[in-house]
Amino acid sequence: MEKFTPTEYTLLCVASGHEFNDEGWTLADHECSCPSLVRAHYAKKQLEVKGDHYGLYKFCDWMPVGHLLKGSAAPVTYKSKGLGKHLGLENLWITFNGYNPAIGANMTTCSFKETEAYSVCGRAKQDEHRVLVVASAGNTARAFAKVCSENNIRLLLAVPHDNLDALWFDAPLNPCVKLIASAPGGDYFDAIALSEMALKAENFYAEGGAKNIARRDGMATTVLSATTTIGRIPDYYFQAVGSGTGAIAAWEANMRLIEDGRYGSHLMKLMVAQNAPFVPMYDAWRADSRAMLPYDDDKARRDAEIIDAKVLSNRKPPYGVVGGLYDALKATGGDILVATNPQGRKARQLFKELEGVDIHPAAGIATASLMKAVADGKVEKDATVMLNITGGGEELFKQDKELWYLKPSHVFSLKPELEDVVAKVEALFQ
Repeated sequence: MEKFTPTEYTLLCVASGHEFNDEGWTLADHECSCPSLVRAHYAKKQLEVKGDHYGLYKFCDWMPVGHLLKGSAAPVTYKSKGLGKHLGLENLWITFNGYNPAIGANMTTCSFKETEAYSVCGRAKQDEHRVLVVASAGNTARAFAKVCSENNIRLLLAVPHDNLDALWFDAPLNPCVKLIASAPGGDYFDAIALSEMALKAENFYAEGGAKNIARRDGMATTVLSATTTIGRIPDYYFQAVGSGTGAIAAWEANMRLIEDGRYGSHLMKLMVAQNAPFVPMYDAWRADSRAMLPYDDDKARRDAEIIDAKVLSNRKPPYGVVGGLYDALKATGGDILVATNPQGRKARQLFKELEGVDIHPAAGIATASLMKAVADGKVEKDATVMLNITGGGEELFKQDKELWYLKPSHVFSLKPELEDVVAKVEALFQ
């Protein structure tokens, strides 16, 4: 691989339009008077896709990374034959994030959360001594654990106890990766609260979630993969959402591709889906409310427990923030759809039969929402449709492998004491 020169960029506050320099891990414009995302504004306006040996970093022109990490893989986009024919869609393109060597897909955590982890960790300084803190419902934790373990980056994960079965690996991890969990019965929101307590400890810093430009621009590689493969910006973008960060990233990538000038001048309709009965963003969108509607804690936990796609159970999404999902849907004429567990399961089975590989529950919800949208006449038969399969190939990857599970060093109650959390996480890294 030739010598890497980081791409130049500035930061842009979406609310105010204020442009300023990134000081290394800037997550917000402190001069802005309202909650707003900031975006990376890249000096290079036309994307030059690198060779496959770059892995995910083949799209590094539009990624805010200072160095490249080993082990990454890029999303793979291909034109569907089986599912497209079944749905009567002439131009259905599948962007597959997962493990399926037959099509060149080599994400060994089987999730598009790898796109976030390699981008975020590539943004961090190479000599960073502090501990990175990441809260996750499962797949994000697995991706960050892999990347940090392989690249010797200190990491603290906070995950709900009920989701610990998502932390599987094909080999033991580097001890630089530690895990804490919120008690059984808790959900992703509880894991976030636990991670926020851990951040009170000395020398720990927040990954930043949707506020981190590297997370969003890593996820945006799905749209870069699709558009550069197809040769044009898609008309529709389908994905299941928990936080909506991937859809926000898709919108931002779309705007960069319009500025590029070679792929079209239109905004693709963002068609995002939630897994019923956990549908807080759907409820807010139906009420045309930028603010999330009240959602009782106990009901939210129960609803999160019911859904198959646990990774979609975010009670604190970047929905109403300026530049967030509400604005993305308004700008693109998009919509929020809903699919049930049975519909998701049926879609997963159909995908496996027609496309030849298993997919995660969240990807099943996305596929089910596409099937419903087509049945309801919401998608023209000749439209160019991108289906973002955010995870798959797990059954394939696990075949004939002995798995290793990351165990929590501590399991905290749903209302832990701050001092107890701080003392215990500091002790983990001494």
